[in-house]
Amino acid sequence: MSPGEWAGLIAALAFVLLVVFLAIPLLKLGRTLDETTLTVRQVREQSAPILGQASTTVAHVNSNLERVDDITGNAANVSSNVAALSSVVAATLGSPLIKVAAFSYGVRTAAKKKREGQAVADAAARDKEARRARRAERRSS
Repeated sequence: MSPGEWAGLIAALAFVLLVVFLAIPLLKLGRTLDETTLTVRQVREQSAPILGQASTTVAHVNSNLERVDDITGNAANVSSNVAALSSVVAATLGSPLIKVAAFSYGVRTAAKKKREGQAVADAAARDKEARRARRAERRSS
């Protein structure tokens, strides 16, 4: 064999080794792609029922939100009616009640002042009597 033939044989063996080394990762990559395809198929099959259930849930939530919206509107209507009623009651009964309260306060204040004035007058009369008694006692002694 000539040195050119040996070089060709070595080059051919190197090429075979390169093909073998490249074939192993390619085979593993092929298996990985097969597993990935199987996983994607399973996910797609399982996601369809989940999406259907999510759609049903969203529909139920929307119907409940419509009911809550109606309830909120009714509550706002009731609160405005109560506010109007309270303003009518305040206008109708408020003024007379305020007048009655003011009158009763005035009567109580006048009665208190009269009692205090009577007590002061009584005390002044007692003092005057005591002074007269002392004067009369001094004159007689």
